[in-house]
Amino acid sequence: MMEIGSKAPNIAVLDDQDKEVYLKDYQGQYLVLYAYPRDNTPGCTTEACSFRDNLAVIRELGATVVGISADSVASHQKFKDKHQLNFPLLADTEHKLLEELGAWGEKISFGKKRMGIKRSTFLFDKEGVLVKVWPKVSPSDHPLEIAEFLKELQSK
Repeated sequence: MMEIGSKAPNIAVLDDQDKEVYLKDYQGQYLVLYAYPRDNTPGCTTEACSFRDNLAVIRELGATVVGISADSVASHQKFKDKHQLNFPLLADTEHKLLEELGAWGEKISFGKKRMGIKRSTFLFDKEGVLVKVWPKVSPSDHPLEIAEFLKELQSK
């Protein structure tokens, strides 16, 4: 995983509107970047819908939420439409940004080793510096955990 204090990687990916974006495009606000394995799977759908349902709380704390996976732009568009997601999804089909973040690597699933996305979340400050990493998350209540951390961070 990326180390706290590191600058956001400068790697272009496509958003769900097929537009090229960089993480630096989100500077000026806190960026909650959550990496998830796959569109329309049970855990990923639970996590995305939890972010959708708690987005107002996170936005009130000056943060924006962005999801990232190796799925295609078309897959992201269908996923967003199906679940009425109200935040951008990034398509890193070559997993270059995911690798830089440390969210791509060897996983063990059903007793088998394979390469894939490690469900994790990265919080970048307004200058694009990494301030917190959640290397393992619970899909259902993770957005509230992020909101609590943002409140603590801002009270210092």
